[in-house]
Amino acid sequence: MYFCNDHYNNMKGRPSIHYDKELILNAQRIFWEKGFSGTSLADLSTATGAGAGSLYNKFKGGKKELFSKALQQRTEEFELFKQQLERSDQPITLIKNFFLELATSDEQKHLRGCIVANTLVEMTFIDEDLEQEAAKILKNTEHLFTSTIRKEQKKGALETTVNAQTLGRYLITFWCGINSLRRIYPDKHILTEQINLHLSILK
Repeated sequence: MYFCNDHYNNMKGRPSIHYDKELILNAQRIFWEKGFSGTSLADLSTATGAGAGSLYNKFKGGKKELFSKALQQRTEEFELFKQQLERSDQPITLIKNFFLELATSDEQKHLRGCIVANTLVEMTFIDEDLEQEAAKILKNTEHLFTSTIRKEQKKGALETTVNAQTLGRYLITFWCGINSLRRIYPDKHILTEQINLHLSILK
């Protein structure tokens, strides 16, 4: 994690919030590919153009705090998705598209999988704080699925009588599973077929 002096000087004119977010996103990319344990200080230096002194000044908790911030950034994406669901008159279609769009990703994204699900697996028995952070994001997503399905069932927009909570957990189980399957079969047609099969319950 080394700020290159030239890069840091060039960035001084930028608003701090913008710069911090850019730094976190750059770190997130390398964490996403290599995981927490597999990412070295040299990796973070290359990804962020950051020097150790300046970075530790900003993130007192070091690599762990930076990784935590990278995870928290995914909650921003979650909030945007939540808002879209709340505004939509076809939220179940949005949920289905959320999964189906995964199939059209490029091979690199398939191999990376989901940073949150990856973290849950990697950090179990290693770091309880990061494990729980990842679990919380997945549970929040599950609860969002559950509440959306429950509302649509009450409106009569869904035929299925399966309990909404069961379906919410089914979808988060499927999310974790499909992010493993896409590494085995990084193929649009195979993934689309599997996603459509699993989502057929939502009708």
